[in-house]
Amino acid sequence: MVSSKSRPKKIYIGLLGYGTVGSNVYGLLENQADEIAQATGTSIEVKKILVRDATIPRTDAPVELFTDNFDDIIDDPQISMVVELIGGLEPAFDYITSALEQGKSVVTANKQLLAKQGFYLFRLAQEKKTQIRFEASVAGAIPVIKVLRESMVAADLTSVYGIVNGTTNFILTEMSRTNAKYQDALARAQEWGFAEADPTEDISGQDAAAKMAILASIAFHTPVSLDDVGCVGIEGISSLDIAYARELGLTIKLLGVARLYDDKINVRVYPALLEQDHPLATVSGAYNAVFLQGKSIDEIMLSGPGAGGMETASAVVGDIVSIISRKTPGPLEYLVAHRDLKFFSDEEVVSKFYLRLEVEDEPGVLASIARVFADQKVSVESVIQKGRGAHAELVMVFHPVKEKRFRAALEKITELNMVKSAPRPIRVEGSDEQ
Repeated sequence: MVSSKSRPKKIYIGLLGYGTVGSNVYGLLENQADEIAQATGTSIEVKKILVRDATIPRTDAPVELFTDNFDDIIDDPQISMVVELIGGLEPAFDYITSALEQGKSVVTANKQLLAKQGFYLFRLAQEKKTQIRFEASVAGAIPVIKVLRESMVAADLTSVYGIVNGTTNFILTEMSRTNAKYQDALARAQEWGFAEADPTEDISGQDAAAKMAILASIAFHTPVSLDDVGCVGIEGISSLDIAYARELGLTIKLLGVARLYDDKINVRVYPALLEQDHPLATVSGAYNAVFLQGKSIDEIMLSGPGAGGMETASAVVGDIVSIISRKTPGPLEYLVAHRDLKFFSDEEVVSKFYLRLEVEDEPGVLASIARVFADQKVSVESVIQKGRGAHAELVMVFHPVKEKRFRAALEKITELNMVKSAPRPIRVEGSDEQ
């Protein structure tokens, strides 16, 4: 316990939202109050909790803490920090803006808001000489943002990539581990609490895209918004792709990738095939992992739980402690974009590709398809052909090629009568050679 002789100063917090994360944040602040006070010299008290309506959640928190009126928080001069955990764009944006304008510091886990309006909020915080922190917006309990902002300042980073969505990683892991179909693996993720009732944001890749916009902005010191991030989700991945990947010695993961090409950047989210000895190939379940590559550091991997209320709450509390520990905010507290880099076109990125085709099971089909790729200067590395009744399945892996050439070949392939289904391409990661 903190002795009366060294009684810490006290700060008051307004907590916006009391769902899974919000309730865990409140619990951590209560249960770890003595440890936080000993470490920081500051006692933290949640003074008000904003809920959606006047209905008080079932909780151990005192009833008088709850309100459905934001004015009870923003107009309280004792509350110096606002912790936003309601998510979405509105009213979260208005709430955070109001807090910063009044000089209150802000902690948020709202990745979609930061990916769209982040730089406005960062500039506002700097103008008002206060802080906004957002570690919990990316990769759960992994402190990747703190590492990027502080430890990697002089690393001259060239790429940030990895698994940044626990829901999709859980689904793909289940498909690989149990041979489950996509819909069955998704249902299992929902049953175990790793996927929302409406999982669209996760499986479409939009959640990962928002996180990559944030990470790329920090890593390369340049504005990157959600609209700048190309995005393909996992909806098109089938159990057949999982099986063929295994046969080829590969595994499928949804990756977020931000790379620097000379003085341009490329930021994307897509399913990718990895060699089974790649460190990311063994990241399973709802875990996340992020690789940082730079001229000064070679390569660093950060990994840990990427989903879960307590993991996210831990990151939120870490941000709260960081704010109260730094008496005077400086450049490290702001996401300073001192560069304005252009974007490197997706079409110019070089990669290997995997392709699955359903074709007529007749002599000469493979030769005809190979000829189309050869005409576009796309070279075949390996082929698997299996009969399936009247049709056959072709699985092809190609040598590294610019994406625009590969896409041009695909357009020609779809025009062939012998091709009976839409081509299903997947990038093979780790073979870029611009």
